[in-house]
Amino acid sequence: MKRLIKYILNTIPRPVLQCIAGWAVPVVGLLYVGRGKECPVCGCRRRKFLPYGYVEQRENALCPNCLALERHRLLWLWLLRESDLGRGAVALPRLLHIAPEVALRGKLRKMYHSSPERYVTADLESPLADIHFDVQQIPLEDGSFDVVIANHIMEHVEDDRRAMRELCRILRAGGWGVILSPIDESRATTFEDDSITDEKERTRIFGQYDHRRIYGRDYAERLREAGFEVYVIDYKNQFSEKEQALYALPDEKLYIVRKP
Repeated sequence: MKRLIKYILNTIPRPVLQCIAGWAVPVVGLLYVGRGKECPVCGCRRRKFLPYGYVEQRENALCPNCLALERHRLLWLWLLRESDLGRGAVALPRLLHIAPEVALRGKLRKMYHSSPERYVTADLESPLADIHFDVQQIPLEDGSFDVVIANHIMEHVEDDRRAMRELCRILRAGGWGVILSPIDESRATTFEDDSITDEKERTRIFGQYDHRRIYGRDYAERLREAGFEVYVIDYKNQFSEKEQALYALPDEKLYIVRKP
């Protein structure tokens, strides 16, 4: 299974995967019937989650029902328990969800069912998104959204600092967001080298053929330079060891931003 999933991820174009994963992965998930793991996003119980990863396959990564990965499960728990999305705001904030994850998009669509115009999805090319644009040049007005969610995008774009400034620009004053990226905590500074163009070499060095950098501990500072206040939250440790294992939560921190 690990080899098959790795082959699929590295061979089939992402837009095609986005179209077929919603029905193909649940079918594979029937092989994992059991109750060892629980997805907090969809409530699905399986004896374990599917492995996932372009280079190294991570165990218990992908929920076979809603396609939530470890980071999606952790983020959903935070959104549901800590943000005004889950705490019963009088009016749901106007939310821009860039490169919308399948699992989170489904939950947020239901949450916004009575005011669908306040939840907007965007992507460079995904056929599942409402609108399409390059995050480095967003064709939206200043301060037009209350919340922005943009996860695992910055490592892909050519000018991440410009993209961060654009996200800050379209967020209203006092608005907040979640901007997550893979972080290598052993690195003090971000590593990037555009002279590496071979896809196999980029996969070996950066973890994916379409990644342009490996963020270090300076990631939060980059977000601050773009104009955000940044809150780095070790949210996994809000849960017991039993819950961490049940939900298969990652050893990753949440980067919550706010526009002053």
